[in-house]
Amino acid sequence: METLSTNPINNVPQINKTGKHSVSKKLWKSRYMYAFVLPGTIFFILYRYIPLLGSVIAFQNYSPFQGFIHSQWVGFSNFQRIFASADVVQVIINTLTLSLLQIAFAFPVPIILALMLNEVRNDFFKKFIQSIVYLPHFLSWVIVASIITIFLRSDGLVNIFLHDMFGTNPIQFLQIPALFKPIVVLELIWKESGWGTIIFLAALAGVNPELYEAALVDGANRWRRIWHITLPAIRSTFVILLILRLGNVLDNGFEQIFLMLNPYVNDVGNVLDTYVYYKGIQQSDFSFATAVGLFKSVVGLILVLGANQLAKRFGEEGIY
Repeated sequence: METLSTNPINNVPQINKTGKHSVSKKLWKSRYMYAFVLPGTIFFILYRYIPLLGSVIAFQNYSPFQGFIHSQWVGFSNFQRIFASADVVQVIINTLTLSLLQIAFAFPVPIILALMLNEVRNDFFKKFIQSIVYLPHFLSWVIVASIITIFLRSDGLVNIFLHDMFGTNPIQFLQIPALFKPIVVLELIWKESGWGTIIFLAALAGVNPELYEAALVDGANRWRRIWHITLPAIRSTFVILLILRLGNVLDNGFEQIFLMLNPYVNDVGNVLDTYVYYKGIQQSDFSFATAVGLFKSVVGLILVLGANQLAKRFGEEGIY
């Protein structure tokens, strides 16, 4: 940045270029730090920002043979189809229902698990339990879906156990529509809850131990210490993660749902992610699939902004 200085002899303003040189020196001094950031920056530019230009086909009757420039411009007609189609409305209901179940039942589990681990005083036992609950996160959804199928199929372990204990006939768990959403939520809890405790355990590690000692001297039992010290320590972390989760309320994860779908549960299990795949890839309706995806993004942005403002009104910092 150039600044003006006055010549003491003839009072003529002169340009001082030390600001520009200082910025260059700072950039050069931190060159290794920027080198570490560079691969991530390039990744987001290539795979996140440049593909956004392709969103223009949501406003076109896109044809791969005509390209972006020559495809017919149709305005918001693809977005009007979202609410005019009964199938899309049902898919949105399925998506919201599953997301609310995940927030209500899967989201609090890492918090509860982190609180339990925080109360364990034996370091070896604590690390052993952490290793056990972390492991499912590293399994792909293909493996998880295969394990669930092996357990719940008609000749699976669950049906064998029920038959031996209660004499019941085989139950087709994976073909009962009412059981699809609970199974998906339980899968998510088993796979990701342990990994989700990392953030909350990191927040709990920053709590001053003297607070617990002072509360113990004042006669507070374990539940009182958790309620008045531990929970307030992770409240801001909880709020931030909840805001980010609300931004993905229309995103249930394609891979898990796709692997669990079958013709028997398609009416209750088909969500926006799988619907976009069927419309865009299998039926080649690229414009409509892009419009649905863009609709998801806009709704997610609105929810994040609204939840962030609401959190600030309640005295939390929010995400920005």
